Parts: sequence; structure tokens; C-alpha cells
Amino acid sequence: MSLRSIVRELKEMRDGIGNTSRRSAGGSRHSQRRTKSHIVPDITLTSLEPIQQGQWANIPSELLLDIIRRVEETETSWPARAVVVSCASVCKSWRAVTKEIVQTPEQCGRLTFPISLKQPGPRDSPIQCFIRRDRETSAYLLYYGLVPSENETDKLLLAAKKIRRATGTDFIISLVADDFSRSSNAYVGKLRSNFLGTKFTIYDSQPPHGAGIQPNIRSSRRFHSKQVSPRVPACNYIVSSVAYELNVLRTRGPRRMNCVMTSIPVSAVQEGGNAPTPTSFPQITDEHFCSTPAPKGKGPIGDLSNSTFSEMLPLQSQGPIESLVLKNKSPRWHEQLQCWCLNFKGRVTVASVKNFQLVAAVEPSHNVSAAEQEKVILQFGKIGKDIFTMDYRYPLSAFQAFAICLSSFDTKPACE
Repeated sequence: MSLRSIVRELKEMRDGIGNTSRRSAGGSRHSQRRTKSHIVPDITLTSLEPIQQGQWANIPSELLLDIIRRVEETETSWPARAVVVSCASVCKSWRAVTKEIVQTPEQCGRLTFPISLKQPGPRDSPIQCFIRRDRETSAYLLYYGLVPSENETDKLLLAAKKIRRATGTDFIISLVADDFSRSSNAYVGKLRSNFLGTKFTIYDSQPPHGAGIQPNIRSSRRFHSKQVSPRVPACNYIVSSVAYELNVLRTRGPRRMNCVMTSIPVSAVQEGGNAPTPTSFPQITDEHFCSTPAPKGKGPIGDLSNSTFSEMLPLQSQGPIESLVLKNKSPRWHEQLQCWCLNFKGRVTVASVKNFQLVAAVEPSHNVSAAEQEKVILQFGKIGKDIFTMDYRYPLSAFQAFAICLSSFDTKPACE
């Protein structure tokens, strides 16, 4: 059987699995939209387990390894790369081999599974994305690609919805564009601002890999173990913060910002350093909840699993780890154009106060090379009405980069 016919049968099998799951869920429109709009969740679905006894599960391991490797090398871009995800959806054995072959974005520069959105980008060249803003619904959609395509078949990576509060603004980040509930499996994290819109905090729905970061207790108390889905964590973890300098004198010029990446050590940008790289989303069960104090008069909430808690203890005993700090690259004043300019290498075409480039802010004692200090880790800029580009690279992930860019959309009268 040729590789093309195998891929064709995989697509038919994937469509059949999708139809079966939609029928079992009562034919909800939400499930049908989510299947088409985002990457397949990185969890083992119980509905797929019976396929384990089918003909595809009995393929010799050497042949299976060769098939999936050829598919992974051939289908390198979306939407064709959905075939790789289909291979992981066939059965347990196919999923294990697929996860073994598919590399992280840092290694291959490609996004495949949902966990790729929380893994560091490549070191050499950035991953190029764009953000579409919907003013009517206050939604922000992150797509994978250089610019929007004409047929609107771009790959949706993340979506955010802006929610105004009395004391600030929240941006709820999700894997889908039609469900921003914190009790949903699609919930990824959020961005919260202060009243002036000068300071932002990025929360992750799961603890950062290999980092001893405690959950946000105050925002977690509103949830009780009986009020949320048993598969969803009941707390948020602070992973970074963004601060904009106040423009007290109201002088002309670009915004000044810095980002403290709590979950990334400064050693990540040093020679031989590595950034934390999660391998999978935690599988939450009835006995597996984030560790938070129970409200008075209510039962206790479950603690973290033993494996997660044991990973956090050694890092906490080592004392505080110096976090990586990012700062915006200073633009130069162009006398002929009479404006501030930055070299975006053609990725930004419209002047805007929101445009920025972030580089590492390090001290001489950190022993970071000059080339590494000049390397742009994240750049964001406008290319059209409600269309913005976002290019990120190691050590940031797509989720962290998207959250930082969302902070630029909030109103900042005290900074301009």
C-alpha cells in the first residue's frame, strides 16, 4: 500500500472518529466547531481506545515508525500537517510513536500538538504568526502564518476575549474562538491589568514545567472542587508580568516596557542554557486539583499530584532563581521621516504606538554574548486595519508571546 493511500485512509478514519464523538456528545454545535478550529487536545480520548484492536494497531513497529516518519517529514505546514495529528489519533501505539518522532518547536520550528503552544520557539529563526482583532466582539485571534490568506483557511492557534472590570481588564485566552469559560478544557490562561493599564500579570492554567511557582490563591478561592469540571485546574499560576513606564511629562516617543518572565531563568539565554519545556498538558482527575485553601464552610480541595509536587520541591529548596527580563528595543529617530523607527525586516508596514521589539535585558555578570543581547525575541506590529504580526522565538512560547502582545491592545492613557 502506498503512503498516499495510507494517508487517505487516515483522513477517512479521523473523520469517522469525529462523527462518532459528535454523535456521542449529542451533536452539539460547539464540538463540531472546535474540531475544525484548533489543534487536537494532547490527551488520550477514551472513545479512541477500541481502535487499538483494529487492523492499524497490528502493524509491525518498524513499518509504523517508517510510515509516521515519512508523513511527518512530508507534511510540514498547515493545513496538511493535520495528517500528523491524525496519525496520533488512530490508537495508543500510533500515538506513542508519533509523539516520539514529532519534535518540539525549538528543535524543528513547527507547531503540531496543543502543547507546542507552551513550548519555547526555535533558536535560529522566529515562528511567524498574525493577530486579527474583532472590535465588535472584543476578540483577538492568533493565527499561524505570515499574513491572512484569501480563502481564510489559516490555522487558529489561540483566541482571547477582552473583559472589562471595575478595577482593570482581563484577557481570557482559549484554544477555541467560541468558548472562554474557565471551566472549559480549552482554557489556557489569562492576562490581567491594573486600573491604569500600566501593569499586567500573565496567568497560566497549569504549573510551569520544572519551575516552583505557586498558584494565585486570591483568584482561586472563587472555585470549589464541586463547581468546576474535574479535568480543569481550579487555579492560575503567575508566569510573568509586564510593566509600562508612566509618561508623566507627556513627552513624545514610543512606549517603554519590560517583562519579567517568572517561569524562565536568565540562564536560558546563556550559552548552553535551556528554557523549561513542558511535554504534555496535565490530565486532571477527581483526585487531582491544584493546591488551594478551601473556603470556610466547604470541603477541602484536592492537592497537586505526587509527581507534580515532587518536581517542585527540589527547585524551591534551591532558593530563588533569577528570572529573565525582557525590554523593548530602543528605536532611533529618523530625521527625514520625523518619526521613531525600528527595523522589522518587512513584517510591519503601518506606524503605530503599539509596535515593539523585545530583547533580553541582562547584566555583564550574566555572561551573555553581544549577539544574543541584540537578538529580537518577540516583535509585534501593525500591517493593516485590525491586523497585526507576531514573531517569536526561543525562549518564549506562543502562549507567552500572545499574552505579552495582548497587553499592547489595552488603553494606556498614562503611558502615551
